[in-house]
Amino acid sequence: MSKVTKGLEIPRLLQAALVIGGIYLAFWAVFDLLLGQPIPRSLMGMYMFFVVAGVFMVFTATEQSTRELVGPIRALVEDPSRRALRNVVFAVVPGLAAVGIFLQMQPSDEAPLELRSIHPAPPSSVKIFGKRYDLMSLENPYRHLEKDDPEQFRELVGTGGEVYIRNCQYCHGDKLDGKGPYAQGLNPVPLNFQDIGTIAQLQESFLFWRIATGGPGLPKEATPWISSMPVWEKFLSEDEIWQVILYLYDYTGHRPRSWGHE
Repeated sequence: MSKVTKGLEIPRLLQAALVIGGIYLAFWAVFDLLLGQPIPRSLMGMYMFFVVAGVFMVFTATEQSTRELVGPIRALVEDPSRRALRNVVFAVVPGLAAVGIFLQMQPSDEAPLELRSIHPAPPSSVKIFGKRYDLMSLENPYRHLEKDDPEQFRELVGTGGEVYIRNCQYCHGDKLDGKGPYAQGLNPVPLNFQDIGTIAQLQESFLFWRIATGGPGLPKEATPWISSMPVWEKFLSEDEIWQVILYLYDYTGHRPRSWGHE
């Protein structure tokens, strides 16, 4: 039985390759398929660097495991009987690397992408509706009703939905997915609030600032922002903006970030 088991044992080098490949596929499956948030290539490269380093640290923890890991490589390089295979490997591996680099360096007819920060750093305070707000401590004045008076809270959510449909759905869509009837005429397209990378990552005070001040209210650093957001302070009341924010989180099922602990 022990001989059969030993004969079926996966080589350590292949085990390491399978672990690295499995982790890469897990990153891709979770972020691309499940969350719909592809990891940027540069960030994936950084992740995989640490993954590869960690895997080889584990697989070389002992002298025995190190010998088992590098054994196939040493045999390929030093064993005279494997000369033909060695020549093939030494020709194919650099060739594949060269092809990959060549493909990455090919020119494209597409316009270069412009860097855009989706969530710019907010100011510590801002003047809106003639008042100065401290965004570090500002809270939605209606959020407490979610627990204190659920019936009134549902009414405010409904009112916020009406305000949203009258003013916001043309760009952000009636499903809050950034696919409103005007969306394709804008560059960049409106944000998808259903995406976990947008309002789910933010405090309500951030949304209040962004909605009220719109594109012109964005900070001057790292301009141009190229935002088509109107200055809703000129069209909506303070209460209406807070109610729209309630509706955004309620409809999408996200919870706003909080400075404290819930």
